[in-house]
Amino acid sequence: MKRRLLLGMTAAGAAGLAAAGLGAAELFTPGRALADNPTGYALLAAGPDGGLISRWGNACALALGAGFPGNPVLQVELTGGLDGVTGANKFDALVVPDGATAAMFPGETLIAWLTGDSRVHFDPTHWVSVMAATNSGVLVVRQKPGVKPTAQTIQTGGVLKLAVDQPQSNDLAALLALQRMGVQSSPIFGLRGTDAKTKAFLAGEADAVFLCGEGVPEDIAPLAANGGVPVFSIGRMGDDGILTSDPLFPTLPIAENFAPIATNTPFAAAYQAAAAAARLDFLITLPHLTDPAAEARWQEAALTAIGTTALGAAADASSVHLRGSPGTQAELSAFSLSPTDQLGLQNFLQTRFGWRAS
Repeated sequence: MKRRLLLGMTAAGAAGLAAAGLGAAELFTPGRALADNPTGYALLAAGPDGGLISRWGNACALALGAGFPGNPVLQVELTGGLDGVTGANKFDALVVPDGATAAMFPGETLIAWLTGDSRVHFDPTHWVSVMAATNSGVLVVRQKPGVKPTAQTIQTGGVLKLAVDQPQSNDLAALLALQRMGVQSSPIFGLRGTDAKTKAFLAGEADAVFLCGEGVPEDIAPLAANGGVPVFSIGRMGDDGILTSDPLFPTLPIAENFAPIATNTPFAAAYQAAAAAARLDFLITLPHLTDPAAEARWQEAALTAIGTTALGAAADASSVHLRGSPGTQAELSAFSLSPTDQLGLQNFLQTRFGWRAS
């Protein structure tokens, strides 16, 4: 999470706690059982202390509380590692669908499910959407000045050297997009995080970087200063399920429009799911079979939270877009792909990259 966001959220959180007459210990008590919950509502945050999910979790807990009767401060319980898999397993196995507890995950949790990680014992297709934050995803490629980026021109230098973390990461969206376009790429694996990828680009070791997450507009700057040109984005999903251009990059085509792609191209469904996961900075959901009245309370509280000044400022500072239940559900719908499509993706990753989920 960007330092400016951390500072902004810390200030907003302190102000909110002071206004509520509460101390930090009452908001966040690691390891405390969710059942022992004095406020009545809780947020299971799938991530470690100090990580992206814990910071957003504390901020959203304050903002969501304003939408419940009595303005309670939601108890936040952190659990598991950065990818959210442990937290998602706990959510599906242990959280009772009584409307008292929601959970927050990073988009990376959905990538683990999509790629068949053996640790996964949860099913996101049954989750009930509450709210989310979506970010940008942009492919930046080294191009000669004055050359219009096309699928052909980005291939003129030969096989495209793409800076990649691993297939089980947000980079999966870029790998599948290029595969569907027929662009030959040679991923340089092991580059985790924007800083590592940018270094590889500046050193000439990579010719393309998929920027995704918070602060994408500012992350483009050092690449652009060294011949990098944004060529396509993964767009923004509307509440109606229709994909449009990213408002932060309105002149960039979305991947589907950058190069002709037949609708029946292999990995079409897998790409849509990978792109949805890459767009999701975080999502908040309720368990399967939660009572509709409880769903409505959380979803109304989410609308209140999105309208708060502090949460809106935090989102703006990190170039993410807060979404209510319809927008969150539109992204989650991409994961209702067939078992054949999901298995086809996993076989492709093993055949093409020699990679299998652990």
